[in-house]
Order: sequence, then C-alpha cells, then structure tokens
Amino acid sequence: VDIPPETYQQACVSTAEEALAAGDTVGYPLMVKASEGGGGKGIRFVAKREDLPDALMQVQAEVVGSPVFLMLMFAGGRHLEVQVLADQHGHVCTLNGRDCSIQRRHQKIIEEGPPVVADPDTFA
Repeated sequence: VDIPPETYQQACVSTAEEALAAGDTVGYPLMVKASEGGGGKGIRFVAKREDLPDALMQVQAEVVGSPVFLMLMFAGGRHLEVQVLADQHGHVCTLNGRDCSIQRRHQKIIEEGPPVVADPDTFA
C-alpha cells in the first residue's frame, strides 16, 4: 500500500505547538510514539496537556529523525498480534496469532500463542 508522503506527514507532529494542537484533538491521556521506535524506546505516556512538550522532546531525542505521532491511550486493552505472510503476486495468508500483553516499560516480556483471550475464529 502506498501512502502519499503528504498524507503520512499530516499524521505526524514535529514541534511542541503541533503536538499541543493535535493533543487537543486526540484527547488525554495519550501516547507519544516514534514510528521508528521499538523495544520500549521512543514512547511516552502523557496524562495531561502540560506534560506533552517534554514528552515530545524525550521521544525525539531517543529516536532521532523518526516521524512522531500521537495516539489516544486505551487502558485495559490487549496487545494481540497476527503473523502475516504475503508475496509480490498478492497472495496473503495468516500464520498464527499471539498475545503480547505481558509487558514491562512497553517492552514485550512474554508472547502467548495462540491467544486464549480472543475467539479462535478471529485468527482463522
């Protein structure tokens, strides 16, 4: 899937002013996330508006040059993943699902498969 660069850029924030405006739209609490982050790097929880500029600076310093976006915090959710295999001819299949909800500092500790919290038909 090709996403035009300007569309992608509209979803990102790069200054405190942009982040505050986007935060007012998204709502609080929220997460500040570097798209190139991982392993617990480049992600911050923000409970209130006044904490957003510092969180943005921290994320930008941890994953330098990465696009950054905001997302509404969803507490109580599960982190379910599915393995997808696709080729250049458009053939796609799912291999399995897993529950990656057991985390520490936004880093997965355990992956449980198959995920027992979801209806088995979800991953069929």
